[in-house]
Amino acid sequence: MSFEFFVAKRYLFSRRKQAFIYVISLMSILGVALGVAALVVVLGVYNGLTTDMRDKILGANAHGMVLGSLPDSFSLEPDIMDVILETPGVTGATPFIYSEVMLSAGTGVKGLILRGIDPDGAPQVLSMLQAIKQGSVEGLKKSPPPGIILGEELAKRLGLSVGSRVNLLSPSGQKSTTGYQPRIRPFVVAGIFKTGMYEYDTSMAFLSLDACRDLLGMEDGYLSGIEITVADLYRADEVVATLNERVGYRFYARSWMDMNANLFAALKLEKIGMFILLAMVVLIGSFSIVATLVMLVMEKTKDIAVMMSMGATRSMVRRVFMCQGLIIGLVGTILGNALGLTVGYFLKKYQFIKLPENVYTLDHLPIIITVPDVAVISASALLLCFLATLYPARQASRLKPAEALRYE
Repeated sequence: MSFEFFVAKRYLFSRRKQAFIYVISLMSILGVALGVAALVVVLGVYNGLTTDMRDKILGANAHGMVLGSLPDSFSLEPDIMDVILETPGVTGATPFIYSEVMLSAGTGVKGLILRGIDPDGAPQVLSMLQAIKQGSVEGLKKSPPPGIILGEELAKRLGLSVGSRVNLLSPSGQKSTTGYQPRIRPFVVAGIFKTGMYEYDTSMAFLSLDACRDLLGMEDGYLSGIEITVADLYRADEVVATLNERVGYRFYARSWMDMNANLFAALKLEKIGMFILLAMVVLIGSFSIVATLVMLVMEKTKDIAVMMSMGATRSMVRRVFMCQGLIIGLVGTILGNALGLTVGYFLKKYQFIKLPENVYTLDHLPIIITVPDVAVISASALLLCFLATLYPARQASRLKPAEALRYE
């Protein structure tokens, strides 16, 4: 054990003559521990909420899309699907049609975002279709009338269930003797899904590609685009860049990061803001370290003078008080991590904090604590504690032995 560490530990935890300083040291450790624990838990909750939101967005949307630059791009190049599937990093692809229509049922009318899908291939790309609450994707193949899959909130609002009949009105009219009239087609509810995202559950519906083309009056082979999945979610941008080089000028690709850039940029900014705000708690704990060390320097003036007169250098004295601050910071950080991880474990296992489902996208408080977050929090806490030692340590090292012992 080094001289500096031995003296620092003895000064810090000796209870006999400086009980007040001992208590202040414990309060400093507690302040650092509470700040670190708060950071661990809050950032864990943030990660859980962000991950849940991302999973729900990607459950209803693929990792990327290939869209046509011209209305007839997919008709002119029907082999584009093979080109996409042969691209490194692409694990799945399915065509889709996107449009907006009006749904009418016996109890009301609602505007819908309509998505035409391939019932066989879409569940491998859109994860939400693998966990439909009622019915199944296979119901889209039934005809006549063709099937439709609706969100749970929309079904509740209109009083619909599997087997209910609805009508869809397309804005693209059909020519008749009296002019253009909206296209109206009957459908039967084949399934009801629930994502937890209110916007999706109230405003989205799925049809088969053929039924969607018939409703919209589109020619055979018409597509709005092709949705893709990639092997590594966080390298979707790289796969999309490769796709853009391979698909030619008639097409362009976009990743989920591009399509939701504003949302996730705002969430990232919120995480930084929360980290800075909660780091203030650790900073308060580091201020108490300054007070502890300043009082200790005043209390141990004679001891410091004796050590220096016996050969201790100014740098050794400085390191004694720096060691004291680092001991407080290290013990506080370890206790804070232990407390934060324990609270996070119980939050995740027992889910005793419930959330209203009609307000949030899930019914409990999620938490995901990552190693990088814990490492950054620990390093930040130790850095603040180290900075808090600089002034008291500098003042102790500048003490003159002759002045301190003059009246002893």
